[in-house]
Formats: sequence, structure tokens, C-alpha cells
Amino acid sequence: MAKRSSLSIRIVEGKNLPAKDITGSSDPYCIVKVDNEPIIRTATVWKTLCPFWGEEYQVHLPPTFHSVAFYVMDEDALSRDDVIGKVCLTRDTLAAHPKGFSGWAHLTEVDPDEEVQGEIHLRLEVVSGTGTRRLRCSVLEARDLAPKDRNGASDPFVRVHYNGRTQETSIVKKSCYPRWNETFEFELEEGATEALCVEAWDWDLVSRNDFLGKVVFNVPGLWAAQQEEGWFRLQPDKSKSQMDKGNLGSLQLEVCLRDETVLSSSCYQPLVQLLCQEVKLGTQGSGQLIALIEETTSTECRQEVATNLLKLFLGQGLAKDFLDLLFQLELGRTSEANTLFRSNSLASKSMESFLKVAGMRYLHGVLGPIIDRVFEEKKYVELDPSKVEVKDVGPCPRRVCLAPLSLRVRPGPRRCSGLHRPQTEAEVLEQSAQTLRSHLGALLSALSRSVRACPAVVRATFRQLFRRVRERFPSAQHENVPFIAVTSFLCLRFLSPAIMAPKLFYLREQHADARTSRTLLLLAKAVQNVGNMDTPASRAKEAWMEPLQSTVHQGVAQLKDFITKLVNIEEKEELDLQRTLSLQAPPVKEGPLFIHRTKGKGPLMSSSFKKLHFSLTTEALSFAKTPSSKKSSLIKLANIRAAEKVEEKSFGSSRVMQIIYTDDVGRPQTAYLQCKCMNELNQWLSALRKVSMNNTGLLGSYHPGVFRGDRWSCCHQKDKTDVGCDKTRSRVTLQEWNDPLDHDLEAQLIYRYLLGVEATLREKHRELRGATEAGTALEGPGLAPEDGLAQLFQVLQDLKKAHSVSPAAAPASEHRNLLELQT
Repeated sequence: MAKRSSLSIRIVEGKNLPAKDITGSSDPYCIVKVDNEPIIRTATVWKTLCPFWGEEYQVHLPPTFHSVAFYVMDEDALSRDDVIGKVCLTRDTLAAHPKGFSGWAHLTEVDPDEEVQGEIHLRLEVVSGTGTRRLRCSVLEARDLAPKDRNGASDPFVRVHYNGRTQETSIVKKSCYPRWNETFEFELEEGATEALCVEAWDWDLVSRNDFLGKVVFNVPGLWAAQQEEGWFRLQPDKSKSQMDKGNLGSLQLEVCLRDETVLSSSCYQPLVQLLCQEVKLGTQGSGQLIALIEETTSTECRQEVATNLLKLFLGQGLAKDFLDLLFQLELGRTSEANTLFRSNSLASKSMESFLKVAGMRYLHGVLGPIIDRVFEEKKYVELDPSKVEVKDVGPCPRRVCLAPLSLRVRPGPRRCSGLHRPQTEAEVLEQSAQTLRSHLGALLSALSRSVRACPAVVRATFRQLFRRVRERFPSAQHENVPFIAVTSFLCLRFLSPAIMAPKLFYLREQHADARTSRTLLLLAKAVQNVGNMDTPASRAKEAWMEPLQSTVHQGVAQLKDFITKLVNIEEKEELDLQRTLSLQAPPVKEGPLFIHRTKGKGPLMSSSFKKLHFSLTTEALSFAKTPSSKKSSLIKLANIRAAEKVEEKSFGSSRVMQIIYTDDVGRPQTAYLQCKCMNELNQWLSALRKVSMNNTGLLGSYHPGVFRGDRWSCCHQKDKTDVGCDKTRSRVTLQEWNDPLDHDLEAQLIYRYLLGVEATLREKHRELRGATEAGTALEGPGLAPEDGLAQLFQVLQDLKKAHSVSPAAAPASEHRNLLELQT
């Protein structure tokens, strides 16, 4: 059992940001830091003071983290990016909002004296002497200090203040992981209330020293303890008055902290077995637990409950049966075919989650090339005559029209100077229609060819959906309803959202600009029209989509043929495909990276990075010259001991990671890999940590520098085998769409939800029991309808007891009995 913490983060938008560019605008993006460690960078939104991001992340953290900060930056191509402001949320603030923090937060100025990080190792003692007592402070070492110099390091020293006296340590040059091992003593008077202040500073030769952080101790508390030793987190200096820098704008955030104590698998077995039994029995189940759970879900929590249930049943091999049960429940209460699966029911939400979990790789294969083509072409596309503008027309067949931007293009020629000629509105609309017809045709062709590429469990689920709907609406007038049921999920809830927001479906690293966004929106509308089977109602909404009508009409026939083939999968074929896929072990992550190569020996050796294609599976990290080349195994997964970042000064880059592992004969080795951006670095680190989290011999500390010459560049220690000077961060990971399922965590989340609605379920239980007692004579022998609920209540009671005696530790406490922040 273990205590787990996770942050659900949604960075929505910003407003009223200050202009940082000479154009009177900014190019804002956000960086998210947990305890000053950058873990997320959003896409840049160009030329706006009110950016919209809408990006969501799930971060898994150790329970001991302190704060999460959101920095709004302005990207500059030719100079250092500007800092606009930040929002900082402490762990205590998030814990005070059980449902999460949601709303607008004002950006505050980034003060260098508040931008501190790292910890300092101290030993404090009260020493008795002849007639007097002395306070002894031993400054041992520090780790992960903020780099204040251009070389990516600092020159730290420590000042110790007590009772009007100040003493200083020596200066350690070019290190964020200094070791001092120096001791200072102060006279200690009986009843003294003076605080002991330990400050870390970066020494500078020609400018003022930079503040690195401080720790303030309550000396009266030390009298009772006599001795205290440990790592203390450096705190900012908040004694200075804040100057008013004007309005820096606001940031809209949704942040939710969740602490879960996950028990051993055996504790959740009764709950999992009960739910699986209900799914296997389907609508004939004794208590219809799934139906009752659906009744208790609110609009706010339905998506989360649907995702947790779906992942649990997916892990049990019952995802298809679970969704089939939800299909039957919804069909049972639907009388009009045109309203089927149009609401945000548990069935709709579960199917959305299912397609994202089981079908994301398939989506990338079908949609990826079309999305890439749209981004690369950057053509101006517009079908709505009321929105066609000259400034958006772009290149004519020969040259770009240089007519004034404020002028609207009207039918008929417009004279332009030089080699340029005008485009009529009709020409713009026709070219736009041709472009969209080309994209839509390519998408439908790719979809038609993808039947065999679609995961077997997805095909089998669509088969069940198709059959259930056809059984419910068998008449000839409802001939298209089974097809529309499939497309309501495939097109309207999967393909179209991915087209409109490709970054949110991991299809692109950046958001689309305004021109590309419009093209994607129009393409998504066309896909929706095809998915609606080109009904008169869908055509009537936007008459200006008429130029695509022939392609849409042809696409309906293609889509129906595709669905017919898609759902034509028998049980044996489904099992064979699943067995084949299970043997293939798809990569957890793959892509180009730069591996470090060292040339020469001694002080004149040089370093370089070579680009290779890397692939991480559940067995090994391998590489090849190209994606199609033969792969060579670099590191066996079981041999990984740590995956961590390398400090910037080591290679002149903040995007280098190190993989510490043992070779075949057990010798420690380190591979250095460089990524192209911060997000790629964190994604690779996250993937490596997750696949190796159960390895034996994982390291608790490491060296963030490199061993160059005769010493470590980080802490200057000369023993290559010396214990690491910084702690590893193996529990800091990002949740990805292709993460392996965590069965115990999903069971815990479902248990927590059921516990929250237990009172509602008990009320329903009483109603069912009353109805059963009234009709006992008519029912005859057999299980009472509420038996499933009675079993559920017993399971919940057992889990409550298991949690009450759980020895899972609370977050490691700091030295709060001595530490007092002076603000």
C-alpha cells in the first residue's frame, strides 16, 4: 500500500496581459513548476493579450511536494523570453479546496528574492560549558540551489545570524550542490528569544550578491530538543515591501489535488469481483448496480466516474461487456431514435473515454497525416461569404494580392499594381471548397483502408452497439440509425474533436494559428455532416457548406461501407487479433533523441551529441539510425536505476537527461540523451520512470552533473563512486494516454466515489427492499433485487476498516517544531 498524490491541472486562458513586444502585443505561454522544477510548457499563443490554451495535464507527485507555480512568459525569437508574472498555489491552499481550485487568479511580479529553491543540511546543538551554554550551528551542505550566474551555477556561501552576530562560511565556486562542513558557535543566554537565521547567498565579484534563500529557527524550541539535524527547505525573503508594478493580468486555472492511500490488490478484490459479476450478468443482474451507479452520478463527476469504471473493466477484459450493458440501459429508456446517445449520459462519457484509451494510436494513424498536411500548407480556407476578407485571401494563382487590408473582396475584378492580380470572392470560395474536398476525401479514404488497423476490442464494441441499436429500431425507416449510433461516437465525439484541437489529442505540439484553426473547424463540420448521414437537418444549419455536398454525399456511402466492414468481426477473429497484438508489445514511447558521445581522453576530450531514433518498450530502450532501421538494444529495462535531469552547465543545455543503469556484468553506467524541448524531456523522463518503477535497486540519490577530469561538476567531489548529492525524483511523472493501467488505483477511485454516494445508495436500497417485500408472493424463490446492493455495502465497510488500520505514512514532516517563517 502507498500514499499517492496527483494534480489535475487545466490551464484555461489569460486576460489583460501587458504588452511585451514593440507591436503592442505579446506571444504568451505558460510554464508549470512543482517546487521550482519545470514539468510542463504550454504552447505559445501568438500576438495576443488574451490567450486561450485549454490544456489539461495530470501530474503524479510525492506527497511531500510544497507548491505548484504557473509562470506566464512572452516568447521572443531574438532575445531571452520575458517573464510576465506568476501564480503560486501552495499544497495547503489546494488541500483547503477538496473539489479543487477553480477561477481567475491575478498574476504577481516575479521577485528574484522570492525565486528560491533547494534545501540546506544543518545540525543544531545546545552545548553545555562551564557556567554558560552555547548554540552550535554546523553548516554541512546544500542541494538544488538556484543557478544565478550565466554559467548555469552559483558561487554559494552561508551567513548565520544570531543575537547581533554574523558569521560566514567559505565560498564554493561554480556549484549548486556545495559542501561546507563548517561549524559556528554563539553564546546562548537563558530565556533568550532571539531567532537563529541561516541565509544562503550567491557571491558576485562586481555586482551585489544574490539571495538564495533562508531558514529561520525558533531557539527556545531548541532548548528542549538540545539537538536537531536534517534537510531544511530554503524559504524566500518576504520581509521586503512589495512595489506596485501595475496590472499584470490574470490567469484562469482549474487545479485539483488528490491524495489517495492505495491498498494492496487483495483488499479491492471483493469490490472488483462484485462489479465484474454485475457486468457479466448484464441487464439480468440481481441488483443492477451499474444502473444505480449511473443514477447517482452528477454532471460534474460523470466523466471521471466513467473513465475510472472503463479503465477498471478494461483491465479485467470486460470493457466491451461494460459498454454493452450501458448501451442496453440507454436504449431501454430512449423512445426517439434521433435523441439516441446525444446526451452526456454515462454511456456517452464511457465510450468517449474508451476511444481515447483504446483507440488513440489508431486515431494517430488515420488522422495524423491529414492534420500534418493542413498545418504544413497553411492555406486560407473560407466557405462563409460573410467572412471572406482580403487580408486572409493569401496567394493568388500567380502572386499575392496587395490590395489594402481593410477592403472587402467583392465579386468582379479589382485592379492591383505590378505583377499582382485580384481574386474574386467566387474564386476564393471555389479554391476553399477544393481544398476542403481534398482533405475530406483523403480522410475518408484513410478511414476506409483502416478496418484491419482498428483495435479488435474497439471493433467488437462497435459491433455490439450496431446490433443493439438495430434490434431496438428494426423498421426500414430507421435503416440509418445503427450507422448513426456508431458515427455519433466515432465522428462526433472522436474524429471531429481531434480535428478541431489536435494538440489536445497529441497530434501536434503547438496550437493552430487562426488561419489553420478555421480550416480545421470547417473540416470538422464536414466530417460531422458525413457522420450525420447528410440529413436535411444537418444541411439546413449552414447553407454555405453546400459546395461540399457532393463530397459529403459520396462520403456517406464510404462511411457506411466502412462501418459495415468494421462491425463484421466474429468472436474468434476478435480473440486472434487481441492475442496477436498482445505479443507485439507496442512501444511506450519513441522518437528522435541525441545521444552523447565523448571523444578523446583527459582534459582535452570533447563532447558531441549524435541524433538517433529511440524506442522504449516494456523490455528495453533501443535505438536505430532511422525509424525503419534495425534496432540495437541500449539498456535493458530491468537494469535501469534512475532517470533524471542533468544540470544546465554540464552540457550548456537544460534539455539533457541521464539514464543510470548497470551493464550485463553489473557495472554502473550512465547514458546522456538530449531532447529538443522541455516537454519532450519531461515526457521521456516520465515514461522511463513508469516502466522501471518496480525495479530492484532504484537509487535514492544521484549526481545531476557529470564526472569530468577528476571530479563531479555538481558537488566537486573527487570520488566517482561517491553518493549522489541530490535526491532522485522517480515519483514525479506525467499521465499520458498510453500509460499502463493501474488496477489498484482505479479500484480505489471507484471506492472513494461509492463512499461519497453511499447514503443515496442506502436510500435506494430501502426503496427496493420495500418494493420486494410488497411483491414477495409474486416473485417466488431466487435472489432479491437488492442483494447486489447489500453485498456492496458490506464491501464498503470492509474497505473502510482496511483504510482505518492502513500504516501508509503521511507526508514526511519537516522540522516544524523549530522552523518559523518570518514573513
